[in-house]
Amino acid sequence: MSFNLRRYKEIKKLIQKHERMFSASLPLVASENLTSYDVRKAVSSDMIHRYAEGPIGSRIYAGCKYMDEVEKMAVELAKELFHSEFADVRPISGLIANLSVYVALTSPGDTMVSLPVLYGGHISSAGEEESGSAWTVHGLKVESFVFDTERMNIDPDESIKKLRRMAREGNRPKLVTFGASLFLFPHPVKEMESAIHEIGSTIIYDAAHVAGLIAGGRFQDPMAEGVDLMTFSTHKTLFGPQGGAIVGKERYKEAISKGIFPGLTSNHHPNLVAGKALAFAELAEFGNKYASAVIDNAKSLASRLTELGEKVLAEGMGFTESHQLVMDVSMYGGGIAAEKLLESYNIFCNRQSIPGAHEPKAIRIGTSELTRLGMTKDDMYEVADIIHSALLKREKKRILSKIKGLRARHKDLEYTFLRAPAFTYSA
Repeated sequence: MSFNLRRYKEIKKLIQKHERMFSASLPLVASENLTSYDVRKAVSSDMIHRYAEGPIGSRIYAGCKYMDEVEKMAVELAKELFHSEFADVRPISGLIANLSVYVALTSPGDTMVSLPVLYGGHISSAGEEESGSAWTVHGLKVESFVFDTERMNIDPDESIKKLRRMAREGNRPKLVTFGASLFLFPHPVKEMESAIHEIGSTIIYDAAHVAGLIAGGRFQDPMAEGVDLMTFSTHKTLFGPQGGAIVGKERYKEAISKGIFPGLTSNHHPNLVAGKALAFAELAEFGNKYASAVIDNAKSLASRLTELGEKVLAEGMGFTESHQLVMDVSMYGGGIAAEKLLESYNIFCNRQSIPGAHEPKAIRIGTSELTRLGMTKDDMYEVADIIHSALLKREKKRILSKIKGLRARHKDLEYTFLRAPAFTYSA
């Protein structure tokens, strides 16, 4: 056997090990989810080999006629799901979707307003101080919303005052961007929309984390509340392949299209578009039940963890209205230490900064993936007990056995047209 063949086989074994590990774990990373068997087949179809640069009907490669039809269906489904006038499903990530908007609508040196990373904002809309993409990639100056740490949300009244003051002082923001990575509650779009448009700013809503909940008729309806453009990831609560999309008002369609191509993307990976189209169809059929279950599970998990003595944020607000909950783990050495401890028990989550602390004192937990595996509120009580026991460093063998038993009862994906095992890799 040649050296390269041995390496080839070892890579395949590592992929198998990865799937075996995840099949016996508690995957609680809020930015991850599982795709259905049909979505995976679409992503690995012949479209994985092909180029389709440019918009539908104006490709600069031959052989695109069926890829065009698939993309048209993806666009129509996205418009229906998000109540928008246009949709562009070509961005290859949520971050690229945001940057495409910046390229389309701003010039370097313009000002935008968003939520800083310290308060849960995403790095793609952060400024120079946080080495964010809005600054480092497109040279935007970024001001922050005023944040209410008690309500874990944007303070609409104080933020409106700040926006009006900026406009009076000649620093009118070109863009005002809602949305976050730490996203427990709907943002005050309705309360602020009129004031933002009065000063001549464009409203963006980064729905990367909550797009599946929005499509399922839960959380909030940004387009109906006055948003001009909504960007999002096509995974996380939306269970498609990793990628991005943009929806919005028709008057922005042409500029956004140019921002995507030739702005930031050449070939936009037609195989991912095919996977997005199928995921949108699944969401149109099952989205409401799925989104409701995700939120119910997050609330139940937070409630049980609190009963066990853990410190889950926003208890007075009902903990969450999304797929996420945030737990202060200072007593366990902070977010990094708790993340690594839980990982040693095959419990996967991520460290999280919380308002008032520059170091990650918390962990962020998501229920999207466990819900896709068919878990319910009753299962969340068991999940909470497992997390609590692991943080207390109780017997690892017993906890791993509990996780394995729980996962054995939930092997197949739910909320899909074709029920199939969650893990299908065969080497």
